[in-house]
Amino acid sequence: ANNLYGSTALLSSLLNNLLSYSYEVSLTCCKLQIYCIHTYAIIEFTILAVMCYDRYLAICQPLHYHRIMSITKVCSLVAFSWLYPLVAFALFFTLTLRLTFCSRVIERVYCINYSLVKLSCTETSMESTVGLLSVGVYTFPQLIITVYSYAKILKVCFFGSKESRTKAMKTCTPHIVAIINYSLGCFFEKIGRASCRE
Repeated sequence: ANNLYGSTALLSSLLNNLLSYSYEVSLTCCKLQIYCIHTYAIIEFTILAVMCYDRYLAICQPLHYHRIMSITKVCSLVAFSWLYPLVAFALFFTLTLRLTFCSRVIERVYCINYSLVKLSCTETSMESTVGLLSVGVYTFPQLIITVYSYAKILKVCFFGSKESRTKAMKTCTPHIVAIINYSLGCFFEKIGRASCRE
């Protein structure tokens, strides 16, 4: 569902620009696209962290897994994975919404918050500072959960039996591939943004 949400936010506007001759997007649509793309990224990272916690329980506490991961807890984690990013980014995004803009030309083929803030006529040092802090707020808890979970899983792999190691690898491989895929996408997006600044 989240991939559909992110793809719709990005590709619909991109295809519209490719098929038109104006290459324009309204300010309202740009703001909506920013909200959707950023919340998609935070939701994806949160879901990957929740999946990591699930793998940790399945490998490190297999006998207690069904008791800990009850239907109620699973539903709560899924709801949190969606609601936390939607509300958290909305609070930060209100700073961007109150800005006035002097230019209409963005540096990308899609809208991101940084590109829009750069077009502001007013002083944006507060928005930039809050933006940097918010990146930590949006990613640090998930990163801690991921690192902690995999540290515990590696401990099982190193000190457990061969059967435990095999089971851990089979359980974790798809999740590790998903994390690498997502991380590489974010990394190349950041490189692309940095090259646009030069």
